[in-house]
Amino acid sequence: MKQDSTRNTAYTVDCEDYVHVVKFNPFDSGDACSLIAYGGNNYVVVGTCRFQEEDAEVEGMQYKTLRTFHHGIRVDAIAWSPETRLDAVPPQIRFCTAASDRKLRLFTSDLQDKNEFKTFDGHSDYINDLVFAPNEGQEVASVSDDHTCRVWDLEGNEKAHFVLRSPGMSVCWHPEEAFKLMVAEKNGTIRFYDLITQQAILSLECEQTPLMSADWCLKNTLKIGAVAGNDWLIWDITRSSYPQDKRPVHVDRARLFRWSRVNENLFATTGYPGKTTTQLLVHHLGHPQPILTGTAAVGSGLTWHRTLPLCAVGGDHKIFFWVTEM
Repeated sequence: MKQDSTRNTAYTVDCEDYVHVVKFNPFDSGDACSLIAYGGNNYVVVGTCRFQEEDAEVEGMQYKTLRTFHHGIRVDAIAWSPETRLDAVPPQIRFCTAASDRKLRLFTSDLQDKNEFKTFDGHSDYINDLVFAPNEGQEVASVSDDHTCRVWDLEGNEKAHFVLRSPGMSVCWHPEEAFKLMVAEKNGTIRFYDLITQQAILSLECEQTPLMSADWCLKNTLKIGAVAGNDWLIWDITRSSYPQDKRPVHVDRARLFRWSRVNENLFATTGYPGKTTTQLLVHHLGHPQPILTGTAAVGSGLTWHRTLPLCAVGGDHKIFFWVTEM
């Protein structure tokens, strides 16, 4: 694990294949290390990370692969279950993937003999995002180019089905708002659904397209962020259905938006993968300019550490890590 200053990354991890998606576990797994999963062309790797920013005895970063799961097809999205525990006996790893064959796969492993997976079938087009119910982890929500958002139980039965007006790009489930689901559509509309009545209860408008990614701020349930066109946009849902703040950031269109999990004013955006590099920008709402600019060789995926102001992007045979100030 070397520090790589040429690309302005704090750390890199070498991978066996192109990394299409990378995801830190957003839940406490009962271990000092952070779990991270990344997906390639036909497998998912689950590993642990420990950084010198959280442990003085670590030099730079320690990374260890726990298990490689054969997937058989390209991985497009990964969601962690809150039921994942490293301090259980035996440990339990549980995550769900979306793949290019329009199926979800739920993986459960004890990192020893038990390795199971179930396939959820129902979407008729490309699945763009998925998320576990954040408190109990007994349901998974997914959104697709087929203009639906679906909620599944862990057996793969469909529990709810929302018809959208355009492709679903992002779906978020907030631990403090467990009965609401946020769905962002490519046409620039973000809707909140009440999971009990299965009705839309609130909508936000970008007034520009295409909306590619949106996120619900963990530290402040009233804050929503998204990227559409070349801009990032931020809403305070108590004030207006239109963004309070927006700024052009990526000349070649913006691709992903993710809030930091430790600071409600910190977020990151990525541009579209160019021919050689992808731009990562870290923004702070108190600063007019991005506070960090990074590039990754054809990067994909974007994820924040659970307790550090540190984010990761996948790329060509590598994961890149950037550390920023609070």
